[in-house]
Amino acid sequence: MPRKSTKPASVSASRSSSKRPALGSPTRQSKRARATAGKSYVEPDTDAEDAANDTASDTRASDYEDHSDNDAATESEPDAEVTDEEGYSEKVTPRGRPVKQKTLPLHKKHNVGEKDLWKSGAKLEPGTQVIIKKPKAREAGKTPYTDNTIHPNTLLFLRDLAANNDRQWLKLHDPDYRVALQDFNTFLENLSEKVIEVDETIPELPVKDIIYRIYRDIRFSKDPTPYKTYFSAAWSRTGRKGPYASYYVQVQPDGGSFVGGGFWQPDAGSLSKLRHDIDHKPHKMKRVLTNAGIRRSFLGGVAEDEKEIIKAFVSLRANQASALKRNPKGYDPTHKDIDLLRLRSFTLGRKLSDDEVVGPQGLDRLAELVNCMVPWITYLNSIVMPDDEQSSSSSEEAESSGNDDDGNDDNGADEGTES
Repeated sequence: MPRKSTKPASVSASRSSSKRPALGSPTRQSKRARATAGKSYVEPDTDAEDAANDTASDTRASDYEDHSDNDAATESEPDAEVTDEEGYSEKVTPRGRPVKQKTLPLHKKHNVGEKDLWKSGAKLEPGTQVIIKKPKAREAGKTPYTDNTIHPNTLLFLRDLAANNDRQWLKLHDPDYRVALQDFNTFLENLSEKVIEVDETIPELPVKDIIYRIYRDIRFSKDPTPYKTYFSAAWSRTGRKGPYASYYVQVQPDGGSFVGGGFWQPDAGSLSKLRHDIDHKPHKMKRVLTNAGIRRSFLGGVAEDEKEIIKAFVSLRANQASALKRNPKGYDPTHKDIDLLRLRSFTLGRKLSDDEVVGPQGLDRLAELVNCMVPWITYLNSIVMPDDEQSSSSSEEAESSGNDDDGNDDNGADEGTES
């Protein structure tokens, strides 16, 4: 018969379950850790998760506005509660759903004017709806737009541009600019026909080849304004550019309109040819300047006196501004025509009032002044860019015959004067 064990039953039980601790044995896990571990399986949403969701919502809402000190404090304290002013609900939502936000009111404009809304980087609150009226051109009023006149609104636009010469203003008033430019372009088409009639050497060119852009070149200028405050165009045998003398028209409000022609600071080669002609045959230029139409329209109606005519021509603003203070290199300072030799620009021109430009009489007035300049432009081109050898020889024969009759250049100029 087997022998019964004399050990207590409790000892046997403890050996069979050696891996499981006894009920009364202490553990190394703290109560705080056990409580946290238990809640993570029971509660679907915790305070930390709510704070994280609120913080993410605050970040999305601040993308369209400046960060203030209060916003920075909210981001650094994830456990802070969201206030009612931020427009968010404190109601706990099931896990996985974003916190519902209240919709911001529409039609809430930012505290800026419509001009500032066009600037890049203008900030508005999320959900803000801004309605900006589409800019419209100024009404024509009682005076309709016509192809052969300059409308008063064109001068009004240029006057406003002079007072607000910046890109933002022109962007807001682009319709006015387009209408004014179109008005000037159609006027140029009709004026070009008049120019071609009085000077057959001017070809028929599209407007884009004779009109100047309104944008200023400010790369080397102390004036930072980006736009010219006038519309302008030039006609020559090659349009507004090229080596030929040209007719020039400028439309500007408040008496700034201008009609002129000739060479303004030509290149060294052209300037050398003109000075050579003045040195050897000064009577040719003097004879042209003595023309009655030129004296009346551009030289202030000076009398038919050679000295007075040359003095008036040299004193013209465009010519005097670029003239040399001393004699040019290679010429005697006591030369009898030293005043003409010092010039670096050879132009004629005069200012026009607004009444002379605007209205039905403007086209005829400009065409009349251009017609008076034809002898001057023809003379300059014959010196700088002669047509051919035949024309040069014929002009030399005419000059020699004039010199033979008079005996000297000065007398020849007086006798060759025509009205």
